[in-house]
Amino acid sequence: MDTATHFAFGFGLAGLSFVDPAVASDSTTALAVMIGTVAGSQAPDADTLIRFRGNELYVRHHRGMSHSIPAWFVWTALIAGALKLAFSAVPLGTLVLWVFVAVVLHVGTDIFNTYGTQAFRPVTRKWIAWHIIHIFDPFILGSHAIAFALWALGAVPPAALFPGLYALLAVYYGWRSYVHWKAERSLPALDPSHREGDAYTAIPTVNWSVWNIVRKNREGDYAIGTLRRGALQWTDKYVCETSPLIEASRRHPAVAAFLSFSSHPCPQEEKRGSYTIVRWVDARYQHRKQYPFLAVVKYNANKEPVFSYVGWISEEKLERKLQGAPPHSLPSAAGR
Repeated sequence: MDTATHFAFGFGLAGLSFVDPAVASDSTTALAVMIGTVAGSQAPDADTLIRFRGNELYVRHHRGMSHSIPAWFVWTALIAGALKLAFSAVPLGTLVLWVFVAVVLHVGTDIFNTYGTQAFRPVTRKWIAWHIIHIFDPFILGSHAIAFALWALGAVPPAALFPGLYALLAVYYGWRSYVHWKAERSLPALDPSHREGDAYTAIPTVNWSVWNIVRKNREGDYAIGTLRRGALQWTDKYVCETSPLIEASRRHPAVAAFLSFSSHPCPQEEKRGSYTIVRWVDARYQHRKQYPFLAVVKYNANKEPVFSYVGWISEEKLERKLQGAPPHSLPSAAGR
């Protein structure tokens, strides 16, 4: 989820913690738990700092080990331990419980969006992304905002207010999961060009009645469209190409990082004078006829990489980088 939503969950858990007698009976404990739940709701995304070491590492590792099973306990121990040092009278068990809930809730909500996490590492290194909840969901953020207003005004005590909020959100997540399952199940029948072997992915938008649709054809190409109130419309297609250079590009660090994350990769090769550009896009992330999450490698006439980039970027900015890339720039400097 986006940072604001994680913050909302952190403060919401602080309100929910008032069901715990240790929190409800002591203002110092309540303050410590609030700090812990807010910190715990943000901690797994601390790996965003990897970006300063380059896009290749960032794409490969963001939402990876920091969201894994061992990390749940590491973040909890670090945050609860620091809070125990600052608030020595607060029960350690109370801190551990609520910080752990905040960390796990962060990871759990991330699984429901399109980007996903390696939440079950080291059991599996697979990226788990269920494509059910948009990364920014107005209902989730809005329901928290209403609850916070009622809490601040003293209209409803937190021990009654926040269990109701999270019961509502549990129902909401269940409903969205069902709607997503129903949407994907309906796609073959709605698609007149459907063939055996085609695979569909429904991707959420901020509009409940609209899904972005990706169909992977049995040949490996992609069709992109929308499902709007039960009507399917195809709007674009992306043809995946093969060549010796495309295959060789898989070993480039930028492409390898991209492929370690992308579940819908599609490559194309483009000749530009004496240069050849190999571009890999993730077909899930189309925006205004562009595919902003990609890996690109520019090769010279000797098939040597002279420029590369991996990450999120607009077509205009990428084009400026490709045109302005120095003819002998080092691949390791690309995307920094």
